[in-house]
Amino acid sequence: MSTHVALTGHQFLSLHLLETLVAVLPVRDENGAPKAIVYGGVERHMITSQARRRAERVYSRDRANAQKGALAGHTMGVRTREWALVTARALETRHGWTTEQARATARAVLQAIGLKFGDPAKPTVANLTKVLLFAPADAGDRIADHINTERAAIDAWAEQYITQSEAAAAAKKPKGRRKSSPQEEEAGTVEADTATDTAEGKLPTLPRTTREAILTALAPRDAIDIALYGRFLAEIADSPNVDGAIQSSHAFTVHEAEHTDDFYAAADDAKLNRKSNALDFLDAADDSGAGMTGYQSLISGTFYRHAVLDRLRLRQNLRAAGMSEQDAESAAVAAEGEFVSAFVNAFPQAKKNSTASTGALPALVLAFDGDRPFNYAAAFQKPIDEVADGGPAGELAVRRLLTHHDFVCRRRDDITVGRILTYEPAIHAILQELGVKDVQSVEELTA
Repeated sequence: MSTHVALTGHQFLSLHLLETLVAVLPVRDENGAPKAIVYGGVERHMITSQARRRAERVYSRDRANAQKGALAGHTMGVRTREWALVTARALETRHGWTTEQARATARAVLQAIGLKFGDPAKPTVANLTKVLLFAPADAGDRIADHINTERAAIDAWAEQYITQSEAAAAAKKPKGRRKSSPQEEEAGTVEADTATDTAEGKLPTLPRTTREAILTALAPRDAIDIALYGRFLAEIADSPNVDGAIQSSHAFTVHEAEHTDDFYAAADDAKLNRKSNALDFLDAADDSGAGMTGYQSLISGTFYRHAVLDRLRLRQNLRAAGMSEQDAESAAVAAEGEFVSAFVNAFPQAKKNSTASTGALPALVLAFDGDRPFNYAAAFQKPIDEVADGGPAGELAVRRLLTHHDFVCRRRDDITVGRILTYEPAIHAILQELGVKDVQSVEELTA
C-alpha cells in the first residue's frame, strides 16, 4: 500500500497562548521546588512541555473514550510498563486462566519479542517492563486472545522458555551481588537476571505466528494519540517507532518571577474536638498546636506557551499505520480539532485540589497557518515590568504578542494572519481597540 500523502494548504498549525496563573504548582523538580529558567537575564517560572503534553494527551483520550469531542469513537493509546499484567488480566477475565499461569505466560511472550523486565526475584517489578510502552489500548486484549487461541502450542513453548530462563538466570547470578536500593527496584532499573541478557540464542524461539500477532497488537495501528505524539521503542527492532506530529515548547513567564514558600498548618480534628470540650485549662494545654505543619512552594505569573501541529506528518503517520487515504484524512481533521481543544483546555493535575489550577482559562490564544513552524518566544526576551511598563503583565503581553505577529506577517508570505480567542473581557476590549476581530469558540481556531 502506498503511503504517499498530498496536502492542500499550509503544512503547520502554530498555536500561541498567554495565561495568568495564581498560587499554583503544576510541575516541580526532584526536590519539590518549582522549575525555573533564566531568559533575558532574569529568572522565570517554567512549566515543562512534558507536563503539558501528558495533560493534553490524557484529556483527549478520556474525552474520546467517553464519546465526547472530535475523536469520539476513535482508538486511543495507553503508555505503561504494565502490558504483561494487562495481558494476564485479560487472560483471566476473558478466558478463565489462573493468575499465576496468565502472568508467567504473558511475561514470557513479551520478553521473547525483546522487551526487558525487572528482576524476577522482586515482586514489585518482576512483571513490569524496563521502559514505558505506548500502544493501542486494546493491545492486551488482542495479545491475550491470540495466546488463548494458540494455547496448546504456547503452553509447551512457555514451559520450556521459563524453565531455561530460570536456569540461565541462576547460573549467571554472581555471588555477593550488590543489593539494589528500594528506589531502583521501584523504578525497575535493576538489571534483571533474565536469560535474554546473556543466553538469548539458547532459549526456544517464539513461534513466528505468535511473534507477528504480538507485534501487530503493539503496533501503532489506528491509535490517534500515537500518531499525534509519537513513540520511541528501541528494544524491539521490528516494531515501528513514530515521529510525532506535535511540537511543544516549555511555558515560561513573560516577566521576572520568584516563587513563594507558603507555610501551612493542618488541623487534627480529634485534637481540636478534645480541646473545645476540655474541662480545665490543663487538658486544653495538652491539645494545643497544629496537627501538622510544613511548607509548599507556589508560583504566580503570566505564561507564554507554544505548540505546533505538522498536518503532513500526522497524515503520514495515520497512513503508515494502515489507514486508507480517506480514513486518514477524516481522522486527521478530527485530530486537529481535538488537539486545539486540548491545548486550550487541558492542564496538569498536580495540586489541582489545593490550588484549583485546572480551572484557569487562557487570556489569549493565537492560531495561524504557515509553511514552517513559528515560535514567538523572542517577543518576551525582554521581561515585562509591570511598574516600568505601566500595566498588568497579561494585558501588556497580549499587546506585545499581537504586535510581534503583525510585524512578522508583513514580512512573510508563508504565514496567515490567523485567528484569536480570548476568555477575558479586558483582553477583548484591547482587541477591539486594535481593530482585531476575535472568534467565539475553540472550534473556530482551526482553519
